[in-house]
Amino acid sequence: MNLLPERSLLAVATVVDIALNARVAPVSARALSARHGLMPRHLETLLQELVRAGILRGTRGPRGGYALARERRRISVGEILRAAARVGEADTKPRPRPSFVDAVVAPALRPAGDAFVAALDGTTVADLCARAEAEGVAGDAGVDFAI
Repeated sequence: MNLLPERSLLAVATVVDIALNARVAPVSARALSARHGLMPRHLETLLQELVRAGILRGTRGPRGGYALARERRRISVGEILRAAARVGEADTKPRPRPSFVDAVVAPALRPAGDAFVAALDGTTVADLCARAEAEGVAGDAGVDFAI
């Protein structure tokens, strides 16, 4: 069972893709969107949030693109998920009054969610890159990163 929304999976996959492919030059949004099977405009909002969170560094211009802002071992999956969750938060509408979800469900499930994210904080981009390399899927030579 996958407990993560597709946006979160895409955020992690994008950061790992950049970690694997931006060693010489930044990775363009066009290359990322092609590998992940998305339109560039759909990925751009997520990339901008990852830059604001200090996970990625963006470079403008014809040779521009995205690279990691820090070492792989210093970026956790939990940090990426928190940044991905901020994308679209402004679109959520507050409820006019407290609901059953607010009063009962969310408080009951919060400890499990906190434990889940804490576990993900223990996994780094370096860990995922090592796994990709061990599985033989590191690099952009025809590898399909689509979710």
